[in-house]
Amino acid sequence: MKTVAIACNTLKDEVMMTANELEVAYPILWIESGLHQTPQKLNHGIQRQIDNISNVDNIVLLFGSCGNSLLGLKSREARIIFPRVDDCISMFLGGNERKKEWESQGHSYYLTKGYLENEANIWTDYTYSLARYGEDRARKLMRVMLKHYDRLRVIETGAYDLDPFIDETRDIAAKLELDHEVVKGSLDILYKALRGDWDRDFVIINPGETVEYAHLGIC
Repeated sequence: MKTVAIACNTLKDEVMMTANELEVAYPILWIESGLHQTPQKLNHGIQRQIDNISNVDNIVLLFGSCGNSLLGLKSREARIIFPRVDDCISMFLGGNERKKEWESQGHSYYLTKGYLENEANIWTDYTYSLARYGEDRARKLMRVMLKHYDRLRVIETGAYDLDPFIDETRDIAAKLELDHEVVKGSLDILYKALRGDWDRDFVIINPGETVEYAHLGIC
């Protein structure tokens, strides 16, 4: 059966490491980083890629539901398969339940190398506020934005060496008045997705059907 995958460029380190280890031979198409900030734009970007794909049986989406950005997606010819996770952070931690376990130990803002380099994030918000309003007001704004968070967690996915940027994340945590913590991630869901082990951790949408709220765990 012919397969193609679509992934966000922010996940490229993890996806390519997994694909190389599995010797994946089918194409992986990339969606522009930053579209997560506007779920509708992300939705349209993924649908455009789907519409340009032909002569395949399976389209694997390496995304979480990410603000319902997968809602309404469809393919006339192929099955659409995606992991049953709320967002990409859950995918890197090993699933929704594993993320809930971490959150039970303290509410956190999560970073990976890809998110720090490619996405708008809490640090880009801070630097923008700093340039526009000055340090005192920027810090006050961050306290409001992060009032429910007590730490910044860096996910160790195993796709790269943390050392070159861990000092930067420690500095970010200090400036945002958050505790810094490195947590062990898991790429099991990515491995299963690219290997074709589409079990209960995945949603499978048949050709001609549309991704609905129920598929995203929303009733």
